[in-house]
Amino acid sequence: MYGLLIESIYCYLTQTFGDKIALEILDSANVPQHTFATHKIYSETLVPRLAKAASETTGMPLDELMEQFGMAFVSYAGQYGYDRILRVLGRYMRDFLNNLDNLHEYLKFSYPKLKPPSFVCQNETEKGVMLHYRSKRKGFVHYVCGQLKAVSKLFYDQEIEIVVVSQKEAEDMTHVVFDLRFDNTAFKKKSGKKNNTSTKKLDMNSDTFFEVFPFHIVFDHSMEIVSVGKGLQMIIPDLDNKPMDTEFTISRPAMEFSWRNIIMHSNSIFEIMSDSPISANKKARQFDDEGQHSKKSDATSLGSGSVSTYASGKQRGGPVYLKLKGQMMYMEQWNAILFLGTPAMDNLDDMFDVGLFINDLSMHDSSRDLVLAGTQQTAEIKLALDQEQIKNRKLEDTMRQLDEEIKKTDVLLYQMIPKPVADRLRKGEPAMNTCEAFDSVTILFSDVVGFTQICSNITPLQVVGMLNGMYTEFDQLSEKNNVYKVETIGDAYMLVGGAPVKTKHHAHHVCSMAFDMRDAICKLSDPTTGGHLKIRVGIHSGAVVAGVVGMKMPRYCLFGDTVNTASRMESNGESMKVHISQTSLELISSGNYKTEERGTIDVKGKGTMKTFWLLSIPGHKGIIEVPDRAPSRCSDIFNGPGP
Repeated sequence: MYGLLIESIYCYLTQTFGDKIALEILDSANVPQHTFATHKIYSETLVPRLAKAASETTGMPLDELMEQFGMAFVSYAGQYGYDRILRVLGRYMRDFLNNLDNLHEYLKFSYPKLKPPSFVCQNETEKGVMLHYRSKRKGFVHYVCGQLKAVSKLFYDQEIEIVVVSQKEAEDMTHVVFDLRFDNTAFKKKSGKKNNTSTKKLDMNSDTFFEVFPFHIVFDHSMEIVSVGKGLQMIIPDLDNKPMDTEFTISRPAMEFSWRNIIMHSNSIFEIMSDSPISANKKARQFDDEGQHSKKSDATSLGSGSVSTYASGKQRGGPVYLKLKGQMMYMEQWNAILFLGTPAMDNLDDMFDVGLFINDLSMHDSSRDLVLAGTQQTAEIKLALDQEQIKNRKLEDTMRQLDEEIKKTDVLLYQMIPKPVADRLRKGEPAMNTCEAFDSVTILFSDVVGFTQICSNITPLQVVGMLNGMYTEFDQLSEKNNVYKVETIGDAYMLVGGAPVKTKHHAHHVCSMAFDMRDAICKLSDPTTGGHLKIRVGIHSGAVVAGVVGMKMPRYCLFGDTVNTASRMESNGESMKVHISQTSLELISSGNYKTEERGTIDVKGKGTMKTFWLLSIPGHKGIIEVPDRAPSRCSDIFNGPGP
């Protein structure tokens, strides 16, 4: 399946549902790329997967989506000039439908590996026609309906009603009969009256006829070959009186090779292929592909099933089969069918393989011109396709790199601003709209004991390295304890539980974080004493307002008296102890937390407050007063000095 069809679907999804939903559909359908090369072949399952994912994501019925995909393709194909081909396919809608089976033949040079469906019109009346649709693909019935409706509306300015009369699913073929109802006044019924206008008959002997049509075949009702053109006789001799359906098979249209089917498909282009490999003319084999003398008497062959190296994409070296393309006409005077065909060849190599020369082809049609021009055109088309594929590969690589950079940007952004808030800002919401009131959160402040004294004895670079090591440890612990780091100012570290993601256990999470921070600080040494660093921790719970404010260097900030009180808990705390307010104590009272009342203290801006020391929590060791000496082991802080 070519990328032109996939790209039209993706274009429809982005225009209808937006870029974000379209990308979600691609991800749901497990489609990694976001662009599709029009001439590149993709998996046959891609369209059904996209349709299913789009239906699940948008809620639209699957059949309706497929019909919309078909209508979108007709409009999208116009961007590449294919609307001009559709416009000239027929003067009226009936003419378009009768020539629909031949449409893909006109596109084979641009899309050589096309797997076209088959369309046959029957039972035509002034009110419509019965259209038989056959395809090796399954699930495209409503897609075809959408295409037919779009063509009828865009090119013939009329509405068409489509009814599915029958649908048969075989293992390798889908056969659907459509009842197409539209204004078909262009149809003229056969009156059965003979034309009385006298005409002068022009006699022509058989030799002249055979010379004018060197690749014709005439066969009777019993499928027996009556006459063969001279050009065809040179390639496949002794065809006279042999069964047509055993000497040739029909490649297109998809049907059984029978007299009745041929009469029913009289408006179709027929492509037949010799049933047995042919023996090419020895003179045509005197040069191989490189222009050197061939050592074999038999010809070097093309891939089985096609005479065209470019069209089939097969490598040379297999048996050669002759393909003929042309028209089947019923000759009432002979009670026979006349096949007026010409060899299906794209370049000179095909001619050598079959054993033909230019003078063997008809002069009255374009066979000679097509073969001579085909060699150059095929090379140009192949070069253009190769260049397009290279550009598309570069584009896909660029898109992949862009996706990786976007992910890196997202990671950086989400480290500065909470993801739910950042996503709202991306949608264009004003920053003030992201502000939200929280009835109850728990805030923690910490700072390094003696930080000013430490900084006065070490270099600024050492200060930065010390803080980086400490904050890196704390940042990792914040992920573990489901708390959000708000900011750092110098040696002060601020975090919150219960915002931006609300949780009723925010006080428990923050207390657990406090003890993890206290444990982690033992791993960091004080460069001035050789011992480990020490911190003070203060915790308070209450209501806040949180959100992003400002335009430059936006940060997620907390506002309210709770922030100030938590800061006072830290500044009035002691080294390596966790200082909590009564409000926080009440939130953790249901757990197995051990506390000690500190008493009433004066808090700046608050007056007197009863506060507590948090001594232990489940899963952590308790706090013991820090000895005067610098401990050599972290356990000294929690278990006291050794014996």
